[in-house]
Amino acid sequence: MNRRQFLASSAAAALLPSVASAQAKASDGAIRGVNLGGWLALEKWISPAVYAGMEAEDEYTLCQKLGRSRAADRLKRHRETWITEQDFAWLGERGINSVRLPVNYGVAEENLPFVPAWDTVEFAFRTAAKRGIRVLLDLHGAPGSQNGWDHSGRAGTLGWHRDPANVAHTIRIVEDLAARCKAFDNLLGIELLNEPRWDVPMDVLKSYYQQGYARVRKHLPAERAAVVINDGFRPLEWAGFMQEPEYRNVLLDTHMYQCYTDEDRKRDGRQQVSFALLDRRKQLDAMQKQLPCIVGEWSCALDPASLKGLKGFDERMAVRAFGDAQLMTYGSTRGWFFWTYKTAGGGGWSFRDCVQRGAMPDRYGAA
Repeated sequence: MNRRQFLASSAAAALLPSVASAQAKASDGAIRGVNLGGWLALEKWISPAVYAGMEAEDEYTLCQKLGRSRAADRLKRHRETWITEQDFAWLGERGINSVRLPVNYGVAEENLPFVPAWDTVEFAFRTAAKRGIRVLLDLHGAPGSQNGWDHSGRAGTLGWHRDPANVAHTIRIVEDLAARCKAFDNLLGIELLNEPRWDVPMDVLKSYYQQGYARVRKHLPAERAAVVINDGFRPLEWAGFMQEPEYRNVLLDTHMYQCYTDEDRKRDGRQQVSFALLDRRKQLDAMQKQLPCIVGEWSCALDPASLKGLKGFDERMAVRAFGDAQLMTYGSTRGWFFWTYKTAGGGGWSFRDCVQRGAMPDRYGAA
């Protein structure tokens, strides 16, 4: 089974007109981006070296156990080496025009035990600008944790929405970030909160988004920056929300992976491609009747069960077909960000590794 066989399937044929549409959108300034994961919002599986010798599963615990001085030293080394000017150059050479920059709630203001990293944020904006790359600043972790997962800064209890003080604190953080970002001409927008879990009440989440929008707009008009809201794993519950003319330049972010659920694992490679082409396109078309959308996270990662029986060339081409199918589908939106730029282990989660081994195209955009 090779790439041609995958893309010659009836599912691919049905979506062929969308290829030209996606290319046209790209030439008109659509977002073609990557996430800079594991840099300013740590995830141990992405950049495990920073956790060496420590029994910690999240950034909060790592900083707490190291203590202020040792944590500052260790994170300084990590921040200076994980993403460098050469990485931005590599992305720019391949036509990547945007990055999504995940940060936690201690990135700018003092929130112990986190170590602030605003100097690195400034470096990211300046260095991206040299390569014509825009930056979407993404609040990846909030006080109390909006999902209980490690990438929120502290794994364990979902506590963000259970204390109004956490929500109020997050709103203040968002306004501070917006005020600071006025200085950057290559700001694409601010994402108010990454992946609030499905059991965060919708009334709390929607109220927060409306308040966050108002705080951002105090400093950044709609012409200067988008306000991005995450769907909270409820992609079709945003009809009539934050509409024009009261709300302008609002984007709805959804994350699309096909490797986590039992249903994902039941699909073979051909079925994964078909799902990416047809089912995902149907979902995105429905979502965009609510608000303009971006796919803020996706990858080429599949459960091994989906690739069972494939080896060598056939396996590589199956993964490439899966990536191509997603690019075709997500080109129907305002744009996309691959998760993530690089990982210590490479593979389907690493954009750079995928490009270098031919699992993803080498160039993006009209050229």
